Amino acid sequence: MARLIASFFGTGLILRGVRGSDAGSGTVASVFAFPVAVLLGGLGPLVQVLSVVAVIGLAYWSVSTIVGAEGDAGWIVIDEAAGTFVAVIAFTWLPGLVALVVFRAADIFKGVFPGVATVDRAPGALGVVGDDLVAGLYGLAAGLAASLWVF
Repeated sequence: MARLIASFFGTGLILRGVRGSDAGSGTVASVFAFPVAVLLGGLGPLVQVLSVVAVIGLAYWSVSTIVGAEGDAGWIVIDEAAGTFVAVIAFTWLPGLVALVVFRAADIFKGVFPGVATVDRAPGALGVVGDDLVAGLYGLAAGLAASLWVF
């Protein structure tokens, strides 16, 4: 069960099946998580906050059971799903898309966004999941700015 959740229900294995590499699997998971997170937001703030808490909890649990044997394997993408859920809290599609793009940029270019690389160096599941949560906060801030100034 932990492997299924850690792969965000198989989305972390898609690119391996298509091209034999896990590179980019985090972005694939984020693309799948994005509409789910935004649609849950449409059910109200309580549902969305509870879903964020649930995904973070599942991420930490599943990664902590695997990280000792696998490390931060490319197919482990529940952390990217959790970061996506954080990034799009309370946003509709367009500001949510801005939040998603900034979240992925912060996760990919960890050294450019203060704090992301620092948390990434934490041991075990804390580092694997934590850097995506910090990156998700950058996305959340960008989505908020976009919703105030553009949308």
